[in-house]
Amino acid sequence: MGSKERFRLPDDYDVLIIGAGLAGLTAGMYASRQGLKTAIMERMIPGNQIINVDLVVDYPGFVNGISGAELGSLVYEQAQACGAEFLMEEVVSLSRAGTGFVLKSLDETYRARTVIIAAGSSFKKLGINGEEQFYNMGLSHCASCDGPLFEGQTVGVVGGGDSAVTEALILSQFASKVIVLHSNSTLHAMKIIQDVVIAEPKISVLHNISVEEIIGDERVTGVSVRSTESQLVDQIDLAGLFVYVGLEPNSGIVANIVDLDPAGHIPVNINMETMVCGLFAAGDIRQNASAQLISAAGDGATAAISAYRYLSSMGEL
Repeated sequence: MGSKERFRLPDDYDVLIIGAGLAGLTAGMYASRQGLKTAIMERMIPGNQIINVDLVVDYPGFVNGISGAELGSLVYEQAQACGAEFLMEEVVSLSRAGTGFVLKSLDETYRARTVIIAAGSSFKKLGINGEEQFYNMGLSHCASCDGPLFEGQTVGVVGGGDSAVTEALILSQFASKVIVLHSNSTLHAMKIIQDVVIAEPKISVLHNISVEEIIGDERVTGVSVRSTESQLVDQIDLAGLFVYVGLEPNSGIVANIVDLDPAGHIPVNINMETMVCGLFAAGDIRQNASAQLISAAGDGATAAISAYRYLSSMGEL
């Protein structure tokens, strides 16, 4: 480490955080509170995917729940009040430079002594015909955003986990009928959510169903499905389709400097440290993440504290 070039210019950051979801915002708050010059880089609105969550019911401190947009806004304001800067830019490259890092956006170049990757995940695609063609033309990943567009119509939800079942409940507020299409014989969502879905007369669940193709002309009009038991193929008429079949980590930015696991997640230790000194990962992007908001916030705090300790040990503060 000692043989590598060290740099410290006036425009350097102690910590640059990629991603402004709950993990990134919390990391920004904790890093700033410890006196580190901190910036959070995000091409979207602070809060990231959480802003699309209609109601968060499992975050401590909110007995009656809180909307994702409100929670994201509160943590954003808190991080900002602590001194974190926000750079509304997309990071296109990350590389080592001496003992630190260089991050490039489309327009600017930034230097940082440490980096926290909190870029989260993106919705996994089905990989079938019609998916690209009908995205935002009846195909969506956000029930609270697009649900009102399907007032009084029949819509489908692909998936069987917490997200799929929760979004089906939101859609039932607008649609006349919601059909959940699940490839397995049982749902994987928490039982408390499953019980609510079963009791909702507008929602029906079709098990052992594989969605083979999205059908439409200018917009979605239905899906072609196959029974995983009988292999029979059928068509279901739908006005819209909402897909929740898992998430893929947005880890491509670090693939050139750190090894990823087979699923694309970043391996870390309990301190959120990667195999690269000064590089940390937090939230859904890290290996073995629990995909819970409270855990993402904890990861962010841990990563920020670890970054501070790392810089202290390097004599950089």
